Amino acid sequence: MGVEIPAAVFDPKRLSAVWATGLLDTEPEPSFDDLARLAARATGTPRAFVTLVDDRRSFWKSAIGMGELSVSERQNPVSDAPCHILIATNEALLVDDAATDPRVRHLPAVERLGIGGWAGYPIHGPDGEVLGGLCVVDSVSRAWSDADAQTLAILARAVSGEIRLRDALARSERHVMELKAAGKVSERLVRTLQDSLLPPMMPTVPGLQAAATYIPATGEVDVTGDFYDLFLASGSRWCAVLGDVCGHGVEAAQITALARYTLRADAPRHVSPSRVLEQLNRALLAQRVRDGRFLTVVCAIFRPDGDGFTGMLSTAGHPSALLRRADGSVESLRTPGVVLGIMEETRLGNVRFDLRPGDTLVLYSDGVTEAHPPRRQDLFGDERLITLLAECRDLDADDIVRRIGDATLDHSQGHMTDDMAILALRVPPP
Repeated sequence: MGVEIPAAVFDPKRLSAVWATGLLDTEPEPSFDDLARLAARATGTPRAFVTLVDDRRSFWKSAIGMGELSVSERQNPVSDAPCHILIATNEALLVDDAATDPRVRHLPAVERLGIGGWAGYPIHGPDGEVLGGLCVVDSVSRAWSDADAQTLAILARAVSGEIRLRDALARSERHVMELKAAGKVSERLVRTLQDSLLPPMMPTVPGLQAAATYIPATGEVDVTGDFYDLFLASGSRWCAVLGDVCGHGVEAAQITALARYTLRADAPRHVSPSRVLEQLNRALLAQRVRDGRFLTVVCAIFRPDGDGFTGMLSTAGHPSALLRRADGSVESLRTPGVVLGIMEETRLGNVRFDLRPGDTLVLYSDGVTEAHPPRRQDLFGDERLITLLAECRDLDADDIVRRIGDATLDHSQGHMTDDMAILALRVPPP
């Protein structure tokens, strides 16, 4: 009996989006292999695929666990495998036992590839078209857990984000080249791309004020690697992170995107921030960055505890976090550890902290402390920042972030040689 292919597979708009990615019939790339490998490792499966589907075949852009395959071997007919179901439904497909599941048991790939359990999530193009799927395959039947489903959903969004980032970068580069030919620089396009690397808004954390800002350097417009994020890791645990990728440009943006997606994928699986950063270091090393780029980062994982929060914090070559107590005293929180993306051995550690009513935790990049006026190496420095934070009495998180940003700009006379990012978490007083 032949397999009926859904009409959605042949939708011209969808097919145009698939072809526009430029990924069909191309060699494997670390950015996609890393995400597929994370999916396999997180779910404990031997195989994982990033698949793009046109009108005749499913092409494996990434095929973890399949050995060395030529481009022509990394594909099968569109009717053979379950990805066309993802396109038809635009929903996840979780199959515990492919041999008995009526949705897939008749598909040739089930027997040919020895599929027991199969789980896939759709991946999307810049305008929402379903391009294919992120899939993991087990050789035996299994029941997929909620943690498996959550992790695969996050990583499928990461694959979609990588594709959207490439599209945005390609569009930006084309526009920048056109504008430079006319003697102009497209600041708006580059800043839009920079904004896409940051959360559009801070989430609401019950019992906590959260605020953040990113202030670009003055001078030539370019995409940089400063980023911050705050998200619910799992249950009642939250994760806050702020990092700085060495260098500017497309490569820095790609590393920033990989870092954000890896952190969001691994944080739900660990209570220790140093473990999360170690996983990030492995992902960066797997990327095999050749131009010496590295990442400094601070990561805090915390949860509600009585009238405040308790948690742990880890720094990897990053400036100390600062904890302002309600009485105005300021503590420096820092752990041993080297920058990420260079060496396998990171020697990371954790430090415990608690936030009580009136307390504020501030994370920042070195663009703050290294700001200086033009032609004078008078750095803003740690002492000025600590003194400033101690004086932030009765200010909420938004005002604290604004006060630090304004003071830094005033000190540098508006001449920022580096970008800066600031994130503040404050427990409001009763």
